[in-house]
Amino acid sequence: MSTQPPDGLFPVTQETVHAVFDWVYAPWIKEMGLTDFVVREGFCSMRLPLDDQLKFFSGAVCGQALMAAVDTVASMAVATSPRLGKGTVYQHTHFLRPAANDDFMIEATVRRFGKTSAYVDCSVTFARSGELVAHGVLEFAF
Repeated sequence: MSTQPPDGLFPVTQETVHAVFDWVYAPWIKEMGLTDFVVREGFCSMRLPLDDQLKFFSGAVCGQALMAAVDTVASMAVATSPRLGKGTVYQHTHFLRPAANDDFMIEATVRRFGKTSAYVDCSVTFARSGELVAHGVLEFAF
């Protein structure tokens, strides 16, 4: 696998988001089933379908799955910049309620594209009610 991106993939746009997702992310991330990609400059959203494979013993989706989805969506929002990122350098996630019984909408907004990093705010909500399930803040290096 080449470490250089194929021509025309970056910055990520609505037209290239699926090709970027296929090229960048690990197979287990793809197996989470993220769908409904929406991308514009400094923003990305995806739906994480409720799946028994992601559930903890309690029946709620485990935090590790939610954090991986948050990191994925946030990194895609950062990739709307013409600069290629070097990866996540910080992620902090608050879990506000059990993630159970619904799909999840994950939205990431880049609050600042800085000289050496980007700062991202991310929310995880229930797809039907819009109630906040988790909130994350992330920083990505350039």
